[in-house]
Amino acid sequence: MRAPASVSLNAPVRVCVRVCSREESRAGRQERDSIQRGGSRASPRVDTLNEDSRQGRRRRLKETEWWTAATRLRGRLFCVRQRARVLSPCDPAQRGQTLMMARRRMMGGARSLMLVLLGHLASALDVPLDLPQPPTITHQSPKDYIIDPRESIVIHCEAKGKPHPSFSWTRNGSHFDVEQHANVHMKPHSGTLVVDISRERAEHYEGVYQCTARNKHGTAISNNIVVRQPRSPLWSKEKIKPIIIQEGVSLKLPCRPPAGFPPPIVFWMDNNFQRLPQSNRVSQSLNGDLYFSNVLREDSRNDYICYARFPHTQTIQQKQPITVKVLTLDAINDTMAAFYNDTDLFREEPVDERRPTFVVPSVPSSSKMVLHGQVLEMECIAEGLPTPDISWAKVSGELPATRASFLHYQKTLRVVNVSEADAGEYRCTARNRHGTAHHTVHVTVKAAPYWLSSAPENLVLAPGENGVLTCRASGTPKPDIQWAMNGIPVENSPKDPSRKVEDDTIIFSDVQMGSSAVYQCNISNEHGYLLANAFVNVLSEPPRVLTPANTVYQVIKNHPALMDCTSFGSPVPRITWFKDSRFGTLDAETHNVHDNGTLEIHVAQARNSGKYTCVAQNSLGIYENHVHLEVKEATRILKQPEYRVVQRGRSVVFECKVKHDPSLVPTMTWLKDHGELPDDESRFIVDSDSLTITGVTEGDAGVYTCIMNTTLDHDSASAELTVVEVTPTLSVVNERPEPPTDLELTDQKKRSVQLTWIPGDEHNSPVQKFVIQFEDTLHHHRGHWHNLTEVSGSKTTAHLKLSPYVHYTFRVLAVNSMGVSRPSLPSKTYKTEAAAPDENPADVHGFGTEHDNLVISWKPLSGLQANGPGLHYRVMWRQKLLDSEWTAVTVANNSKFVVSGTPTFAPYEIKVQAVNDYGAAPEPAVAHGYSGEDLPVAAPDSVRAYVLNSTLAEVHWEPVPPKLIRGYLKGYQVYYWRERSLHKHNGHHTEKQILTFSRNHSHAKLPGLHPFSLYSFNVRVYNGKGEGPPSATQQFETPEGVPGAPSSLTVTNANVDSLSLDWKPPRERNGVLMGYTLKYQPAVASRQVDIATQGWFIGLMCAIALLILILLIICFIQRNKGGKYPVKEKEDAHTDPEFQPMKDEDCTFGEYSDNEDHKPLKGSRTPSSGTVKRDDSDDSLVDYGEGGDGQFNEDGSFIGQYSGQSASRDAAECPQSSEAPSPINPMNSLNSFV
Repeated sequence: MRAPASVSLNAPVRVCVRVCSREESRAGRQERDSIQRGGSRASPRVDTLNEDSRQGRRRRLKETEWWTAATRLRGRLFCVRQRARVLSPCDPAQRGQTLMMARRRMMGGARSLMLVLLGHLASALDVPLDLPQPPTITHQSPKDYIIDPRESIVIHCEAKGKPHPSFSWTRNGSHFDVEQHANVHMKPHSGTLVVDISRERAEHYEGVYQCTARNKHGTAISNNIVVRQPRSPLWSKEKIKPIIIQEGVSLKLPCRPPAGFPPPIVFWMDNNFQRLPQSNRVSQSLNGDLYFSNVLREDSRNDYICYARFPHTQTIQQKQPITVKVLTLDAINDTMAAFYNDTDLFREEPVDERRPTFVVPSVPSSSKMVLHGQVLEMECIAEGLPTPDISWAKVSGELPATRASFLHYQKTLRVVNVSEADAGEYRCTARNRHGTAHHTVHVTVKAAPYWLSSAPENLVLAPGENGVLTCRASGTPKPDIQWAMNGIPVENSPKDPSRKVEDDTIIFSDVQMGSSAVYQCNISNEHGYLLANAFVNVLSEPPRVLTPANTVYQVIKNHPALMDCTSFGSPVPRITWFKDSRFGTLDAETHNVHDNGTLEIHVAQARNSGKYTCVAQNSLGIYENHVHLEVKEATRILKQPEYRVVQRGRSVVFECKVKHDPSLVPTMTWLKDHGELPDDESRFIVDSDSLTITGVTEGDAGVYTCIMNTTLDHDSASAELTVVEVTPTLSVVNERPEPPTDLELTDQKKRSVQLTWIPGDEHNSPVQKFVIQFEDTLHHHRGHWHNLTEVSGSKTTAHLKLSPYVHYTFRVLAVNSMGVSRPSLPSKTYKTEAAAPDENPADVHGFGTEHDNLVISWKPLSGLQANGPGLHYRVMWRQKLLDSEWTAVTVANNSKFVVSGTPTFAPYEIKVQAVNDYGAAPEPAVAHGYSGEDLPVAAPDSVRAYVLNSTLAEVHWEPVPPKLIRGYLKGYQVYYWRERSLHKHNGHHTEKQILTFSRNHSHAKLPGLHPFSLYSFNVRVYNGKGEGPPSATQQFETPEGVPGAPSSLTVTNANVDSLSLDWKPPRERNGVLMGYTLKYQPAVASRQVDIATQGWFIGLMCAIALLILILLIICFIQRNKGGKYPVKEKEDAHTDPEFQPMKDEDCTFGEYSDNEDHKPLKGSRTPSSGTVKRDDSDDSLVDYGEGGDGQFNEDGSFIGQYSGQSASRDAAECPQSSEAPSPINPMNSLNSFV
């Protein structure tokens, strides 16, 4: 379907480097393949037109269209995702929204991903917008645009480029001048057209529109966008006569809706707008007619109304109602006899039952053509009495189980996503008890063009590089391919010596600056067309990394981790990854760098957390970027909710205890029957690790699921709740179920069988599952049972997959909450036929035990895996890299084979294939191994030492070539020993030390060396067999270091003002001694003493307080006794306050004192603090003279000498000084030291 060469090409596809997870990539590939097979076909609405209309439309398309758009771009998704990462790469909510948006757009808006086949790298590049580039259309309207009469017409055309492109439009192949139409304007900085149809009829703007975006580097063209107005014409007026029909005959009620655009949706309803009931007897055909296989008296009604709904105009058209009267034979004759002279119009007998006949189609066979990727619908409607049943079959094969479905009570067969395999003959059969009828449909599958791999992709090349654009597609009939440059056929474009066109490929060689352009590929046949644009942009740019710096990636432990390093440069940069530093190389076995720069860790572990650096480098420069990986612990439910049986009105608790990474915020959600919990928070109580239901009702029965979500993962578990009635008189006894009975084998095939059984008594506890076991009496003794599978407790059948050459006997066990039932009685023995093995041995390894052999080992197949008698193994090997022939031997009853006479540590390719008397297993996979190791034959070269300081040196060497290692490199060993000290007084030291360094190191540090010493060392390589010869012994000297302490120090001749010191030189001189430094200090330092913290002071104060307390107690006791004597009455009679004697005998005082303010109340007690206020006349240390010669003796105790007072008096004052004695001069300190 090609258009004249005067019209330019359609939309280029924007390309982005998409970095995504393997799951997203897999889903995207499946969707892309599906779309490429069916997404570029002609509009489905063409098939709704009659053949004349289709031919006319094809002619009009040929006159107005040449190129059509291929697809909407898919790479744009990555750009959206990357921008979201820049905002907040570690924000869980942002990341979740971004992923959801990306997946939604991936499934809904993506149509195709263009592929650039570079000569040196196959990867898509998104050119940064600050660099020169041809236009790329980023958004456009679909190819078929149906006008909404309520809104303005908006025809999208958005593009990017550097410089920003300008836009123009064509309509029906001619230039469309926007300025000449008052109702049309173009959005600023965009090519989007907006047409205001509120002031003008919409049909004035119908036509084929095309947008052109151009700048100085090239021209991009949008799709041909066909703009049409929807139409919903009225039903033609007609007078419909009532239909009077005899019971039992067939009937067709025609609909014949008006031919609108798009075609209407047809349905039948009554006057009350209720859909008319349909069944296998009454159904609607694909064209809208209503068919009755046979009519019944209840079919009589006067409101059979056909409706046609036009969605785009939101209108519904109604046909005139049809009246149907179904009468018996007698009723018809009585009704019509008056009009025809009482003559019976119908035969006297009622309608006989009859075999089926087809009314749609009415011929024995028909044909149908369908396009690849479209929907195939075939229908067969039959009449007959009784009502026939319809069935379908494919004569030349089987119906596609996943893509085929039956509609309208089996009368319509629908196959979606049609492929070439669906071509052939289909047969529908109508059957009742009187016979059958057949109709054959011959289906032919054609194909509009579809991509075999993917559309061509934007190509970025550096000057002097080579590249390829490939436009590879297929179709039926084979499509034609045309190339154009900037909208002009390539044969009419300016000649370019670097460009060569070969059918579906353009080859670019030694491109130069100024060769940038947009190339268009048009693929067409009579059923449709594909078009794709891809630019060639010649740039010379140093590398840059587009992934945001310091992006943090979070992943669950034991899951794959993917870290982006999206880069751009011309030439294409080479990506290298490091961990923690530029010297932290990555293990190739656990890490993989993809072509787009993404680093994949196959199974992330906690040790993989950290900082990663990706380096992009080309001939023009280098650029590095840092990202971070955090490996989190998985969320796991440790205690799952369990099945519960509870009486109505009681409470029940479901536990759900979870373990999760402490840095992730968990969210617990409970569901009931996969929906939300009932809105009754008073009864449904959700805690952090449980769900409690109080006052259980019958409606609470169901399946409860706890889901623990974090921002990275989730886990869930379910349990069922059964509610039973309260039975106060009879207690429910729960027991293990009875065993199943009546085992029966049906649908017996070579490798499968259907097993059915009858469940036993559940004993008030529902069966949760059935366990199916088998025994193999051919390979094992009787009584050796194995678990085969499990099925739900609601099932009583199981489809069992079997292995060849086994004598199966089955039994079934039932499991409920109380335990496992006894096994059922065994079934009959079912013997499967022998066959060739399905699989080869696993764990194939090759290794050597001697230097000249290769041991090939494998895990042998079990009896079930053998599939037949005579099991043996075909062992094959050949030396790798020599392109030699395979050597093969047959081995039986063994799981290893030894190959002798092999070269030392040579790589081998190994295969082990299982064979039995019925044939061989499929071709085995190739394993790799090495023959035996031998000792290395060479020592490291260029051995040298660098002294870093007096105790540390670094040894360097050149690694031994792999061929001379003759085995698996284990590492290097450095032997070193101290020959002697460089001091003349020290002797020789010959004890050797060994440091081992694993893998391919080329340098090592020697710690803990002795200063001022001569060391010798050599280096040896070692493998699994042992170590090789030593390198030539080298020597180095360590510089002087700090000497050790003198070996002894003694004090002699101590005098009042002098002393003598003697010492011996240090044992470790570590160099030439230059002298000694003598330091000394007083032995006892001066210090201030806080008397309140001294032990003697605290004890003294406690004693004084105790004595005062005893004194007060005695005084108060004596005072209380004083009221009983006559003297008390005399004292009460005195009013002179001066007369207040004291009784010396009992130390009591009178009732009055000199100071009324200090008068104590009768019977008063001492304050709670235990202190008593003293008068000014209290004793002090002045009473004891000059205070004595109080001093501290040598042990720090206090010696007090009192004078003039009794020694028994308690003193509360301290000596004159609270300071401990300090040395008066350094000599005192030295004497104390001595």
